[in-house]
Parts: sequence; structure tokens; C-alpha cells
Amino acid sequence: MLWQPSKDFIQQSHLHHYLGWLAQNYDLNFQNYHDAWQWSVENIEDFWESCWKYFKVISHSPYKQVLKDRKMPGAVWFEGATLNYAEHVFNRPMANGQRPTDDDIAIVFSSERHDLVEITWGEMRSEVASMAAYLRRIGIQKGDCVAAYLPNIPEATYAFLACASIGAIWSSCSPDFGTNSIVDRFSQIEPKVLFAADGYTYNGKPFDKMEVVNELCEKLPTVKNVILVNYLNQGGSLQFAVGSQVAASSTRLPTGNCRTANWNETYRPAPLQFTPLPFDHPIYVLYSSGTTGMPKAITHSHGGNLLEHLKYLHFHNDVHPGERFFWFSTTGWMMWNFVNASLLAGATIVLYDGSPGYPSLDRLWDLAEKARIAHFGTSAPYLSACMKQGLKPGKQHDLSVLRSIGSTGSPLPPDAFDWVYDHVKKDLWLSSMAGGTDVCTAWVGGNPMGPVYKGEIQARCLGAAVESWDENGQPLASGVGELVVTKPMPSMPVFFWGDHDHEKYLGSYFDVYPGIWRHGDWIEITENDGIIIYGRSDATLNRQGVRIGTAEIYRALDKIPEVKDGLIVNIELPGGGDYMPLFILLNAGETLNEELKKQINQTLRSEYSPRHVPDDIIACPDIPYTISGKKMETPVKKILMGKPLDKAANLDSMRNPESLAFFLKFKR
Repeated sequence: MLWQPSKDFIQQSHLHHYLGWLAQNYDLNFQNYHDAWQWSVENIEDFWESCWKYFKVISHSPYKQVLKDRKMPGAVWFEGATLNYAEHVFNRPMANGQRPTDDDIAIVFSSERHDLVEITWGEMRSEVASMAAYLRRIGIQKGDCVAAYLPNIPEATYAFLACASIGAIWSSCSPDFGTNSIVDRFSQIEPKVLFAADGYTYNGKPFDKMEVVNELCEKLPTVKNVILVNYLNQGGSLQFAVGSQVAASSTRLPTGNCRTANWNETYRPAPLQFTPLPFDHPIYVLYSSGTTGMPKAITHSHGGNLLEHLKYLHFHNDVHPGERFFWFSTTGWMMWNFVNASLLAGATIVLYDGSPGYPSLDRLWDLAEKARIAHFGTSAPYLSACMKQGLKPGKQHDLSVLRSIGSTGSPLPPDAFDWVYDHVKKDLWLSSMAGGTDVCTAWVGGNPMGPVYKGEIQARCLGAAVESWDENGQPLASGVGELVVTKPMPSMPVFFWGDHDHEKYLGSYFDVYPGIWRHGDWIEITENDGIIIYGRSDATLNRQGVRIGTAEIYRALDKIPEVKDGLIVNIELPGGGDYMPLFILLNAGETLNEELKKQINQTLRSEYSPRHVPDDIIACPDIPYTISGKKMETPVKKILMGKPLDKAANLDSMRNPESLAFFLKFKR
């Protein structure tokens, strides 16, 4: 046990207040969190209806019933209700009258080129209302799709909320996506409007993207209007004045047949209005990584995401009005949507555009101090990198306001848990979580009323019927199994765009256990009712009949200072044999010699088992990742098994496609 919440911490939490509300209104009294979770998944209609009432959901028409059908996919939630996600951002009543005022800060923004900029709720409301009115003027209506090719800047938040307010369907990619990757995504939804930035800066280098914007205008024939943000060419000073008519130092509009407008030129004062929408009306389309084919266009709903985000941000992140909430992300990752969801809790969102490692890994900790961040979210690899570099943020920065750290994207190694408590802050709630683009939330995550154990995610989330199953579809009381969800949740996708017969939807989650959601992760439910994630089940190492999670290998590598990163695959050979090579990326100045190989093998053998020891250890110049930060084990395995590159991986969905050249050469 690394941390326990104090009595005050528990009593001030939203979760504690909610459980007290259940006792008063439903005559429900629970001995502990696990009992509350058990009730929430055994009585899903009662649980989600209680969330509706507790959070005072604004509905413009009543629902007929909470859940029409429990089947997956196909569950129908709150049929008949009409609501609007954006309306709850701006108008939802909050406990104790804590609704932010127009003078309170809604957004704090910083980038590699810009110091902190603070934007009030009143300014944000004005910008959202103006853009919503502009979209209406150019003919955008409820159900139309809008695409965005934008960095993580305030305009992206304004544009998303404007779209949500009128019932337009949002979809975004970050500017580091390749042109073909963007077209693969946006062409599926046939957007009528494209929000775009002229470029961005990363690792201190400017990247002009006007050529890509022009290509998108040509390759997305349904786009009739482009709204351009002159972000790169502003002379280093960003203008956020409401309705600013300040011309950018280089105003360039795309060529082609699209009607174009500069963002600042669209501003006109207007009232903020909200279109009531059916509960299952699409709010945004997110995409699978697309590492081996066309990305799946995962479509989420206003009502489902509203209820889920209210639940998670309050009960599992414990975000309070006025607290500053940060998660390092781009607009191409679901955590960007999740950051904006914290506005539902009255939080101040902290946006950062740039590299987390420029000019040093200390950059985000510096931001945490200057922006007075209360909830600091990042990826497990970032925390591991800080640990390996020997950073001590708690000594180097004033983190007195910081009360939680969130981690997701991949399993957080146990040693990184220790590092957080030793070198960031001892009295800190480390709230690791795991979920995905598929539900735009987490299945498992934080519990502000319970302890943190080393290497474990605290709990299964309320309303998430998560179990660990074996290959025969039987629940496991102990040991590692498939992460499955046995009952529907409102935030499950309403459909995949263009998947009219639901073939892709069914094939993605329900092909192994019919009617049961299989998420594709190996998990263990511990004796503490906590969760350990062992990596993706589709990248599992089947070693002499024993299943090994890749995360176990990576946890061991994290203990070896010479190793910066690694990737392991297991290749089945004719005749029943296999070959398991481990590829490692060394830190600068290190050499892969026999002594280091021996150290790696001994660590794997002693930490886990002889089966974890690879057949080969090979130094490589880089480890391939998707843009969203997922290690590409399966594509590498396909390459090594002889698949052509174009069949093994989608290069446009990669952060570093050049890294695959090594594996092609290694295969030969």
C-alpha cells in the first residue's frame, strides 16, 4: 500500500457525497466501494437512473424507460429523452451553487511558443456562441459532420462545443497525422466543414501545414467551407481577445473550390443556443488506430458520453469546480475529448500544445507549477521516462496544489508507482486508468475512498461490469484472463460510421464471446479488488502453451537503466516451434554487449520465469508507435512473418513510420 485517503479527502469527495445521497434517496447503504460497484452492475437501470437524477440532467422531454434492451450491441438508453452535451457544460446546476461565473477561468493555455494564457468562462461562451452562429449561417444543421485538423488549442475546444450546441457531429485529427491518414478517417464521414490550422510547432521546430490543408480540400469533396486558424504564423504571440479582429502576420487561406474564412473574421456577438437532441444522437466520431487497415469510425452519443463523463470525472477523478484539470494529449486522442469533459464538472481545463520533452522532460512539471494544476494526467511512458532520467519534480517545483496524477495509454510499471511517491509527492492520489477510444472513458480507474497499491489500478468503475474470463468464457477468480464487459453501458458506441450491417462492430468486440464485449486486454483482478493490465491480448506471447502479457516484459526492461524502450513479439514456426525476439532501443552512449544481454535475461528470469527470456536480443534504432502512442507489436510480427509492408501496417497512422525499415531489413 502506497497511499490512503485521509478522512477529510474521503468526506469531501463526490463519491462519498453520492453514496450518502443513495442512502437518503434509495435507502441503500454499502459497507465499502466493492459493494457499491456490485450493486451498480447488478442493477444497471437503477444505477444509471440514479446518475441522471444526482447530476440533475437537463432534459427537454422525458424518457420512456431507462434501458429498452440489454443486448450488446443494440441497447437503447433513455429513449424519448432530448438533451444537449454542450448545454450541460454551460448551464448544468451544480451542488452548493458552485457553478462557475463568467469571470472565472475556463481555459489555461500554453505551448512551446506561448506563455500561459487564461480565458474566462464568459470569453469561452462568447466564442462558442459566435462560432455556432457562423456555422448556422453557412448552412450547417443537426446531423451534419464537421472535421477539424487542429492542434490542442482553445479554438479546438470552442469549435467542438459550437458543433455540439447545434447538433453537428465533430471529428478531429491532430496536425501530426499524415495526409492519407486524415483522408482515410474524414472521408468516411463526409464532412461539410473543415477547421484547420496553418501549422504547429513541435520539439522547437515549425511545421507548415498549408500544403496539407490544400490537399484535404481536394481529397474531401464534401467540404464546402474551411475555417482557418493562423496559429503558426502569428509572430509568436497568440491573440485570444474575444472577437479579436487582429490580423495574423501572415493570413493565408487555402486554394481550391472551398469557401474559406479566417477564424477571427467569423466573429459576431450572438446568444448561445442549444438544440435538444435524442439521447443517442451522435456527438463525435473517434477512430481506431488503423495500424493494419482502414480506421474504424467509432461513433459516440450525446447522452451516453454525458452520463459517463459526469460519472467518471466526479466519482473516479473527483474533479471539483475551479480545479485545474490537465491531461497531456493531442486532438487525435480520446483523452482530448476527456479533458474537455472536465468542463462538465466546472473545472478549468489546462491545454498544452507541443512536445512533453522540449526543451526537457521537466516541461510538463514546470507547467503543473505555473498553471497550478490540481489533476495532472499523462501517459505511463512519460512517467517511466521521468523516472529513468532521475527527475525529482517534487524538489524542483512547487506542486502544493497538485492532488492527483492520472496515468493511461499503457500499463504503469510498479517501479513508476514508487517513483511518483518518492519523487513527485508523498500525499498524492495516483489514479491509473484503462479504457479506450471505444467508450471514450475508462473501464477501470480511480477510487477516492480507497488505498493505492503498487502496480494496481484501484477499482472497476461504477456501472462497468468488468470481469476476467478464460478462453472458455468462464470467469476467473484469480489469474490472468481476457477483459470482458458483461452488461451494456451508455457510452458504448451507437454504431461505426458506414457499418450498416454492424459487421465491423460485431467483429471488433463480440467475435470471441457472443453478446459479451471483449476489449482485447489481459487483466488480473487482485485480492484487493484492484486491476493489473498485462497488455493487449492480440499481441500476447504464447510461449510453450503459456500466455505471457507483453507488459510483463516491458516492466522488467524498465528496471534496466541502459534500455530506453523495447518491443517483443513471438512468431509461431512450422512444426509447432516459435521464435521470440526482443528488440531494444538503447539510451544514448550505451552498447548492447553480452553483459547487458545477460543482465536483461537474468532480470526477466528472476522477475517472471524462464519462459519470459527471449530467444534473441537485438538493438534497433527506434521502436514503432502509432500516433496515439500504442506500440506496434502486431504489425512488426506480421512483417517478420512475411507480410508485405502495405498489408502489415498503415504508415500514415504511425508516429515514426521510418522505424519499420529496420524490421524489414531484419526480416530479410
